[in-house]
Amino acid sequence: MNWTRQHCFITGTDTGVGKSVVSAWLVQRMDADYWKPVQSGMDGETDAQVIQRLARLDAQRIHPSTHTLTQPLSPHEAARRDGITLHLRDFVLPSTPNPLVVEGAGGLLVPLNPQAFMIDLIVHLSLPAILVARTTLGTINHTLLSLAALRQRHIPILGVILNGPDNPANREAIATYGHVDILAHIPPLNPLNADALSEII
Repeated sequence: MNWTRQHCFITGTDTGVGKSVVSAWLVQRMDADYWKPVQSGMDGETDAQVIQRLARLDAQRIHPSTHTLTQPLSPHEAARRDGITLHLRDFVLPSTPNPLVVEGAGGLLVPLNPQAFMIDLIVHLSLPAILVARTTLGTINHTLLSLAALRQRHIPILGVILNGPDNPANREAIATYGHVDILAHIPPLNPLNADALSEII
């Protein structure tokens, strides 16, 4: 299976794990479109703007978020403060002839509403997942728990992408105990820009 030519859902072991950086790298590598179903927080650069800048992606290939929420909080709380409720039926996969990178918000068990979590959105969209994980201390537990949750819901796992300083021991442990392919490793980049991302194989 050629994972670089199919739609995929980018999820993470936690908030701030580097999903947007990985999504930008994937958009570059796959020549893909981008979609952020739920954008929480509008102050500063949005995730779509980060992707556009880091991947040099044409704005026409960035599909509008289904829900844009004002506060940088978990989607369920951001939606509550904006006076709306998120429903799975709101989300429809954009139509595109290109591969599509779909970036989630937070981790798998981030709530969307009182009944549904981010993992339920992945099931709703019928997409395979790529899991973004840190390389640092604690990542083995977080990553194995996330992989177990995906498998419990029968979500196809394309693999794990590691983000952070190189840590061969943690990489081997995740691959071995998680029974998963490590698709790539994104090291710390300074500066973090499109040129630096494009050099990562």
